[in-house]
Amino acid sequence: ELRDELLFRQPESSYFGDCPICCLPLPLDEMQSVSYSCCSKQVCNGCMYANMSREYKEKLNPRCPFCRQLSLESKEESERKRKKRSKANDPIAVREAGRTHFFDGEYERAFDFFTKAADLGDVEAQFNLSLMYRKGQGVEKDEKMELYY
Repeated sequence: ELRDELLFRQPESSYFGDCPICCLPLPLDEMQSVSYSCCSKQVCNGCMYANMSREYKEKLNPRCPFCRQLSLESKEESERKRKKRSKANDPIAVREAGRTHFFDGEYERAFDFFTKAADLGDVEAQFNLSLMYRKGQGVEKDEKMELYY
Protein backbone atom coordinates (compact mmCIF):
# COMPACT_ATOMS: atom_id res chain seq x y z
CA GLU A 1 0.00 0.00 0.00
CA LEU A 2 2.77 2.43 0.94
CA ARG A 3 4.75 1.39 -2.15
CA ASP A 4 1.77 2.17 -4.40
CA GLU A 5 1.31 5.52 -2.70
CA LEU A 6 4.97 6.43 -3.30
CA LEU A 7 4.78 5.24 -6.90
CA PHE A 8 1.66 7.20 -7.77
CA ARG A 9 2.85 10.33 -5.97
CA GLN A 10 5.61 10.62 -8.59
CA PRO A 11 5.05 13.33 -11.21
CA GLU A 12 3.07 12.06 -14.18
CA SER A 13 5.92 12.80 -16.57
CA SER A 14 8.73 15.21 -17.28
CA TYR A 15 9.29 17.07 -20.51
CA PHE A 16 11.90 14.41 -21.32
CA GLY A 17 9.13 11.82 -21.34
CA ASP A 18 9.27 8.40 -19.72
CA CYS A 19 11.94 5.73 -19.71
CA PRO A 20 10.85 3.28 -22.44
CA ILE A 21 11.78 0.31 -20.25
CA CYS A 22 10.44 1.02 -16.73
CA CYS A 23 7.92 3.72 -17.80
CA LEU A 24 8.95 6.04 -14.96
CA PRO A 25 9.47 9.74 -15.78
CA LEU A 26 13.00 10.51 -16.93
CA PRO A 27 14.83 12.72 -14.43
CA LEU A 28 15.32 16.38 -15.23
CA ASP A 29 19.04 16.00 -14.50
CA GLU A 30 20.53 14.87 -17.82
CA MET A 31 23.33 13.08 -15.96
CA GLN A 32 20.79 10.56 -14.63
CA SER A 33 19.85 9.16 -18.03
CA VAL A 34 21.65 7.94 -21.14
CA SER A 35 20.83 8.52 -24.80
CA TYR A 36 21.63 5.73 -27.27
CA SER A 37 22.47 6.50 -30.90
CA CYS A 38 21.19 3.16 -32.23
CA CYS A 39 17.53 3.83 -31.46
CA SER A 40 17.63 7.46 -30.17
CA LYS A 41 16.03 6.35 -26.92
CA GLN A 42 16.82 7.96 -23.62
CA VAL A 43 16.96 5.38 -20.81
CA CYS A 44 17.16 6.08 -17.08
CA ASN A 45 20.34 5.14 -15.23
CA GLY A 46 18.47 2.49 -13.22
CA CYS A 47 17.52 0.53 -16.34
CA MET A 48 20.98 1.05 -17.82
CA TYR A 49 22.58 -0.26 -14.61
CA ALA A 50 20.24 -3.27 -14.47
CA ASN A 51 21.09 -4.11 -18.07
CA MET A 52 24.84 -3.71 -17.48
CA SER A 53 24.81 -5.91 -14.37
CA ARG A 54 22.81 -8.61 -16.21
CA GLU A 55 25.29 -8.55 -19.10
CA TYR A 56 28.25 -8.70 -16.70
CA LYS A 57 26.82 -11.68 -14.78
CA GLU A 58 26.03 -13.57 -17.99
CA LYS A 59 29.33 -12.52 -19.65
CA LEU A 60 27.54 -10.88 -22.60
CA ASN A 61 28.71 -8.11 -24.90
CA PRO A 62 27.29 -4.67 -24.02
CA ARG A 63 24.03 -3.90 -25.82
CA CYS A 64 21.49 -1.12 -25.86
CA PRO A 65 18.93 -1.91 -23.14
CA PHE A 66 16.05 -0.94 -25.44
CA CYS A 67 16.77 -2.26 -28.95
CA ARG A 68 19.54 -4.76 -28.00
CA GLN A 69 21.97 -3.47 -30.66
CA LEU A 70 25.64 -4.06 -29.83
CA SER A 71 27.08 -0.98 -28.14
CA LEU A 72 30.66 -1.61 -29.26
CA GLU A 73 30.82 0.74 -32.22
CA SER A 74 33.12 3.37 -33.56
CA LYS A 75 32.38 7.08 -33.53
CA GLU A 76 31.84 6.92 -37.31
CA GLU A 77 29.31 4.10 -36.96
CA SER A 78 27.46 6.01 -34.25
CA GLU A 79 27.38 9.12 -36.45
CA ARG A 80 26.13 7.09 -39.44
CA LYS A 81 23.25 5.73 -37.34
CA ARG A 82 22.41 9.19 -36.05
CA LYS A 83 22.30 10.57 -39.61
CA LYS A 84 20.01 7.72 -40.66
CA ARG A 85 17.66 8.49 -37.74
CA SER A 86 17.86 12.19 -38.57
CA LYS A 87 16.77 11.55 -42.16
CA ALA A 88 13.80 9.63 -40.75
CA ASN A 89 12.79 12.83 -38.86
CA ASP A 90 13.59 11.51 -35.39
CA PRO A 91 13.51 14.73 -33.30
CA ILE A 92 16.21 13.57 -30.88
CA ALA A 93 18.60 12.64 -33.69
CA VAL A 94 17.91 15.95 -35.47
CA ARG A 95 18.60 17.87 -32.24
CA GLU A 96 21.83 15.95 -31.65
CA ALA A 97 22.96 16.79 -35.20
CA GLY A 98 22.26 20.44 -34.40
CA ARG A 99 24.21 20.15 -31.16
CA THR A 100 27.19 18.70 -33.04
CA HIS A 101 27.17 21.59 -35.53
CA PHE A 102 26.73 24.10 -32.69
CA PHE A 103 29.80 22.89 -30.83
CA ASP A 104 31.77 22.92 -34.09
CA GLY A 105 30.90 26.63 -34.43
CA GLU A 106 28.59 26.11 -37.42
CA TYR A 107 25.75 28.15 -35.93
CA GLU A 108 23.69 28.55 -39.12
CA ARG A 109 23.56 24.78 -39.70
CA ALA A 110 22.86 24.21 -36.01
CA PHE A 111 20.00 26.70 -36.24
CA ASP A 112 18.49 24.76 -39.16
CA PHE A 113 18.66 21.46 -37.29
CA PHE A 114 17.30 22.94 -34.05
CA THR A 115 14.42 24.54 -35.96
CA LYS A 116 13.54 21.22 -37.60
CA ALA A 117 13.71 19.39 -34.25
CA ALA A 118 11.60 22.09 -32.58
CA ASP A 119 9.00 21.75 -35.34
CA LEU A 120 8.96 18.02 -34.60
CA GLY A 121 8.19 18.83 -30.95
CA ASP A 122 11.55 18.54 -29.23
CA VAL A 123 11.58 20.74 -26.12
CA GLU A 124 15.38 20.89 -25.81
CA ALA A 125 15.69 22.13 -29.39
CA GLN A 126 13.19 24.88 -28.60
CA PHE A 127 15.29 25.90 -25.60
CA ASN A 128 18.46 25.91 -27.74
CA LEU A 129 16.72 28.11 -30.32
CA SER A 130 15.75 30.52 -27.56
CA LEU A 131 19.38 30.78 -26.46
CA MET A 132 20.56 31.28 -30.04
CA TYR A 133 18.08 34.14 -30.51
CA ARG A 134 19.20 35.66 -27.19
CA LYS A 135 22.91 35.55 -28.04
CA GLY A 136 22.56 36.15 -31.78
CA GLN A 137 24.39 32.95 -32.71
CA GLY A 138 23.64 31.99 -36.31
CA VAL A 139 20.69 34.35 -36.33
CA GLU A 140 20.01 38.00 -35.56
CA LYS A 141 19.22 38.83 -31.93
CA ASP A 142 15.45 38.85 -31.55
CA GLU A 143 13.76 39.15 -28.15
CA LYS A 144 10.32 38.19 -29.50
CA MET A 145 11.60 34.98 -31.05
CA GLU A 146 13.63 34.26 -27.91
CA LEU A 147 10.41 34.41 -25.86
CA TYR A 148 8.50 32.46 -28.51
CA TYR A 149 10.80 29.48 -28.17
